[in-house]
Amino acid sequence: MIFVTVGTQVHFDRLVRAVDEWAQSRARDDVFAQVGPSNYVAKHIKTKQFISPEEFRKTVESASVVVAHAGMGSIITALELGKHIIVMPRRAALGEQRNDHQLATAKRFAAQGRVVVASNEQELVEKLDQLGALVKVDRLGAHASPDLIATIRTFVETGQFRKP
Repeated sequence: MIFVTVGTQVHFDRLVRAVDEWAQSRARDDVFAQVGPSNYVAKHIKTKQFISPEEFRKTVESASVVVAHAGMGSIITALELGKHIIVMPRRAALGEQRNDHQLATAKRFAAQGRVVVASNEQELVEKLDQLGALVKVDRLGAHASPDLIATIRTFVETGQFRKP
Protein backbone atom coordinates (compact mmCIF):
# COMPACT_ATOMS: atom_id res chain seq x y z
CA MET A 1 0.00 0.00 0.00
CA ILE A 2 1.16 3.51 -0.80
CA PHE A 3 0.29 6.07 1.85
CA VAL A 4 0.10 9.72 0.86
CA THR A 5 0.00 12.39 3.54
CA VAL A 6 -0.11 16.16 3.28
CA GLY A 7 -0.41 17.08 6.94
CA THR A 8 -3.37 18.74 8.59
CA GLN A 9 -2.89 22.49 8.38
CA VAL A 10 -3.20 23.39 4.70
CA HIS A 11 -4.13 21.63 1.49
CA PHE A 12 -1.56 20.34 -0.97
CA ASP A 13 -3.73 19.72 -3.99
CA ARG A 14 -0.77 19.61 -6.39
CA LEU A 15 0.59 16.51 -4.64
CA VAL A 16 -2.77 14.77 -4.26
CA ARG A 17 -3.72 15.43 -7.90
CA ALA A 18 -0.38 14.11 -9.18
CA VAL A 19 -0.70 10.85 -7.20
CA ASP A 20 -4.38 10.46 -8.14
CA GLU A 21 -3.59 10.83 -11.85
CA TRP A 22 -0.58 8.50 -11.54
CA ALA A 23 -2.69 5.84 -9.80
CA GLN A 24 -5.33 6.06 -12.53
CA SER A 25 -2.81 5.84 -15.38
CA ARG A 26 -1.05 2.85 -13.76
CA ALA A 27 -4.27 1.12 -12.67
CA ARG A 28 -3.16 1.21 -9.01
CA ASP A 29 -5.83 0.54 -6.43
CA ASP A 30 -3.51 0.38 -3.41
CA VAL A 31 -3.17 4.11 -2.66
CA PHE A 32 -4.63 5.81 0.41
CA ALA A 33 -4.23 9.53 1.05
CA GLN A 34 -4.73 11.74 4.08
CA VAL A 35 -5.56 14.97 2.21
CA GLY A 36 -6.19 17.59 4.90
CA PRO A 37 -8.42 20.52 3.96
CA SER A 38 -8.07 19.74 0.24
CA ASN A 39 -9.96 21.50 -2.52
CA TYR A 40 -9.16 18.67 -4.95
CA VAL A 41 -11.48 15.65 -4.94
CA ALA A 42 -9.54 12.52 -5.84
CA LYS A 43 -11.25 10.12 -8.22
CA HIS A 44 -8.86 7.16 -8.30
CA ILE A 45 -7.41 6.82 -4.80
CA LYS A 46 -9.00 6.34 -1.40
CA THR A 47 -8.87 9.47 0.74
CA LYS A 48 -9.70 10.74 4.17
CA GLN A 49 -9.41 14.37 5.19
CA PHE A 50 -7.94 13.72 8.63
CA ILE A 51 -6.83 10.68 10.60
CA SER A 52 -5.87 10.37 14.26
CA PRO A 53 -2.21 10.19 15.28
CA GLU A 54 -2.70 6.52 16.14
CA GLU A 55 -4.27 5.77 12.75
CA PHE A 56 -1.48 7.75 11.05
CA ARG A 57 1.21 5.63 12.70
CA LYS A 58 -0.61 2.36 11.93
CA THR A 59 -1.06 3.40 8.30
CA VAL A 60 2.64 4.25 7.95
CA GLU A 61 3.51 0.88 9.53
CA SER A 62 1.42 -0.99 6.96
CA ALA A 63 2.59 1.05 3.96
CA SER A 64 5.31 -0.08 1.60
CA VAL A 65 6.12 3.54 0.78
CA VAL A 66 5.07 6.96 2.08
CA VAL A 67 4.58 9.96 -0.21
CA ALA A 68 4.43 13.23 1.68
CA HIS A 69 4.99 16.92 1.88
CA ALA A 70 8.35 17.71 3.48
CA GLY A 71 6.86 17.93 6.96
CA MET A 72 9.06 16.81 9.83
CA GLY A 73 6.37 14.65 11.44
CA SER A 74 5.76 12.69 8.25
CA ILE A 75 9.46 12.27 7.50
CA ILE A 76 10.52 11.27 10.98
CA THR A 77 7.64 8.80 11.44
CA ALA A 78 8.42 7.10 8.13
CA LEU A 79 12.14 6.91 8.92
CA GLU A 80 11.54 5.72 12.47
CA LEU A 81 9.43 2.87 11.06
CA GLY A 82 11.96 2.06 8.32
CA LYS A 83 9.71 3.09 5.44
CA HIS A 84 10.71 4.49 2.09
CA ILE A 85 9.56 8.07 1.76
CA ILE A 86 9.22 10.27 -1.28
CA VAL A 87 8.78 13.93 -0.39
CA MET A 88 7.55 16.75 -2.55
CA PRO A 89 8.11 20.05 -0.73
CA ARG A 90 5.42 22.69 -0.65
CA ARG A 91 6.51 25.89 -2.41
CA ALA A 92 5.87 29.41 -1.22
CA ALA A 93 5.84 30.77 -4.78
CA LEU A 94 2.81 28.56 -5.49
CA GLY A 95 0.97 29.73 -2.37
CA GLU A 96 1.40 26.37 -0.63
CA GLN A 97 3.45 27.70 2.29
CA ARG A 98 4.55 31.03 3.82
CA ASN A 99 8.22 30.32 3.10
CA ASP A 100 10.38 27.61 1.55
CA HIS A 101 11.49 25.83 4.71
CA GLN A 102 10.23 22.53 3.26
CA LEU A 103 12.74 22.86 0.41
CA ALA A 104 15.53 23.15 2.98
CA THR A 105 14.18 20.18 4.96
CA ALA A 106 13.98 18.01 1.85
CA LYS A 107 17.47 19.03 0.72
CA ARG A 108 18.99 18.17 4.12
CA PHE A 109 17.35 14.73 4.37
CA ALA A 110 18.17 13.97 0.72
CA ALA A 111 21.84 14.86 1.34
CA GLN A 112 21.84 12.23 4.10
CA GLY A 113 20.36 9.70 1.68
CA ARG A 114 17.28 9.30 3.87
CA VAL A 115 14.53 10.51 1.50
CA VAL A 116 13.80 10.66 -2.19
CA VAL A 117 12.85 14.17 -3.28
CA ALA A 118 10.51 15.10 -6.11
CA SER A 119 10.70 18.80 -6.94
CA ASN A 120 7.55 18.82 -9.04
CA GLU A 121 4.72 16.65 -10.30
CA GLN A 122 6.71 15.18 -13.20
CA GLU A 123 9.54 14.11 -10.89
CA LEU A 124 6.99 12.64 -8.48
CA VAL A 125 5.55 10.45 -11.25
CA GLU A 126 9.08 9.38 -12.22
CA LYS A 127 9.89 8.46 -8.60
CA LEU A 128 6.61 6.57 -8.21
CA ASP A 129 7.39 4.62 -11.37
CA GLN A 130 10.72 3.59 -9.82
CA LEU A 131 9.29 2.17 -6.57
CA GLY A 132 10.62 -1.29 -7.38
CA ALA A 133 14.20 0.01 -7.41
CA LEU A 134 14.14 1.44 -3.88
CA VAL A 135 16.70 -0.08 -1.56
CA LYS A 136 16.12 -1.13 2.06
CA VAL A 137 15.79 1.75 4.49
CA ASP A 138 17.45 1.69 7.91
CA ARG A 139 15.21 2.67 10.78
CA LEU A 140 15.94 6.00 12.36
CA GLY A 141 16.90 5.58 16.00
CA ALA A 142 14.33 6.60 18.58
CA HIS A 143 16.92 8.56 20.56
CA ALA A 144 19.12 11.54 19.74
CA SER A 145 22.81 10.96 19.08
CA PRO A 146 25.29 11.77 21.84
CA ASP A 147 26.73 14.57 19.66
CA LEU A 148 23.33 16.21 19.28
CA ILE A 149 22.65 15.94 23.01
CA ALA A 150 26.07 17.46 23.81
CA THR A 151 25.50 20.31 21.35
CA ILE A 152 22.09 21.11 22.83
CA ARG A 153 23.44 20.84 26.38
CA THR A 154 26.28 23.26 25.55
CA PHE A 155 23.86 25.71 23.98
CA VAL A 156 21.44 25.58 26.93
CA GLU A 157 24.22 25.95 29.49
CA THR A 158 26.35 28.57 27.72
CA GLY A 159 24.24 30.10 24.97
CA GLN A 160 27.00 29.09 22.55
CA PHE A 161 26.50 26.80 19.60
CA ARG A 162 29.25 24.30 18.90
CA LYS A 163 29.38 21.93 16.01
CA PRO A 164 29.99 18.30 16.99
